[in-house]
Amino acid sequence: MSVEYDPRPTAAGEARAVVRRQLEEWGLAEQDEVAYVCELLAGELAANALCHAATRFRLTLAASHGVLRCEVADEDRRPPRVLEAGLAESGRGMYLVAALARRWGCHQDGPGKTVWFELGTCGSE
Repeated sequence: MSVEYDPRPTAAGEARAVVRRQLEEWGLAEQDEVAYVCELLAGELAANALCHAATRFRLTLAASHGVLRCEVADEDRRPPRVLEAGLAESGRGMYLVAALARRWGCHQDGPGKTVWFELGTCGSE
C-alpha cells in the first residue's frame, strides 16, 4: 500500500487512519500491540516529514514473511536524528521509532530520503 500526501496539518492524522485501515484489511489489527505501535510510529514519521521537510511525502506499508515495514519518503535529504526523550514538548518521534521498532533506518532516495521501520507480526520479537 502506498499513499502520497500534500504537506498540510491533517496529513499525519490521515496517514495514521490509512495505516489502521490497511492493517484491518490484512487481518493484523487484531494484534493490538503491533497495530498500535505501527500506527503510532507511522504517524511520527509523517509528522517529521511535515515538520522538517515541509514537502509532499509518500507513506508505504508492506507485510510479508512475519515482517511489517513502513516507509515515509520526503524531499529533504537531511537524515533524522534520535534525540533523548527529555522534557521537551516535541522531538521524541525518532526516539520512539528507535525504542519500539525491531529495526529502522534511513537512506538517500533521489532528491530526498526514505525513513523506514520494521515490526514483527509473528510474536518472534
